[in-house]
Amino acid sequence: MRQAGRYLPEYRELRAQAGDFLTLAGTPELACRVTLQPVERFGLDAAIIFSDILTIPHAMGLGLHFLPGEGPCFEHPVRDHHAIAALTPPDPETDLGYVMAALRLTRQELAGRIPLIGFAGSPWTLATYMVEGGSSKDFARIKAMVYDRPADAHALLEVLTRATTAYLNAQIAAGAQAVQIFDTWGGVLEPDHFRAFSRDYIARIIDGLTRTVDGRRVPVIVFTKNGGQWLEWLAETGCDALGLDWTTDPAEARRRVGDRVALQGNLDPCVLYARPTTVQSEVHRVCDRFGDEPGHVFNLGHGVHPAIDPEHVAALVAAVHERASGPGQPR
Repeated sequence: MRQAGRYLPEYRELRAQAGDFLTLAGTPELACRVTLQPVERFGLDAAIIFSDILTIPHAMGLGLHFLPGEGPCFEHPVRDHHAIAALTPPDPETDLGYVMAALRLTRQELAGRIPLIGFAGSPWTLATYMVEGGSSKDFARIKAMVYDRPADAHALLEVLTRATTAYLNAQIAAGAQAVQIFDTWGGVLEPDHFRAFSRDYIARIIDGLTRTVDGRRVPVIVFTKNGGQWLEWLAETGCDALGLDWTTDPAEARRRVGDRVALQGNLDPCVLYARPTTVQSEVHRVCDRFGDEPGHVFNLGHGVHPAIDPEHVAALVAAVHERASGPGQPR
């Protein structure tokens, strides 16, 4: 969950050298260095490739840029049938080759120490940015499309599903040993629309992924922010693990999904504003809620905030490792 980022001074220094975020993420050597920064500082159990969920629409030529204080914006939003019909899935090895190069280079640098995780945004999440033109508080344009012109919404999600499937398969071929689908905005939908416009497309992506490489299974993780009410539906997508945000009770989640999937999460990132001793006690509280059943990947319920003290992240990692190495708690 956003292992690297502005909370790390070494990241801020490298981003200043690069000049802007897109140059940093789009230069394989720099993306590799950023990926390794939190691994080298904290001794994490896995690395997450440094990239962005909006790489696919960026490669589609929508004019992605980042405005200070506003986040991602597109110069050419996709808001009508003609704009949707003009979209084609980018070629992962040419249009998005910088991501594959960063994955290959990072695998080489990691040298088998820990696994490397790739990721992509869900079709619904990508569609929200593409239709809204950037971040949104009410998702008015994309929801109007869903209600008034569902065929257009499905056409957009169809091309994004094909693009995301190819993109994740290319990441797996380039060395990603697990992949995660971030359904960041699935939780803004009402139940029927969540199934039709988000969950079903995620399931199609998973069905089309390469699941075994050199005799080893490639796990697929699905995370829907504010999606705790739909865990059963998400467990039916064919994923191996479900990410939980901090609004979902882990014990209740385990009761609902049984042993069908592993669970990943779910410490509130704001805990990291507290003193290290509090961080440690909250780590143990979260682990207690998950219980002793296998299949828990400790994680934040969302990303590390920019103002977090790195020493508090270090306290979290130390507490997780201490807990994982205790009696009856295999790593």
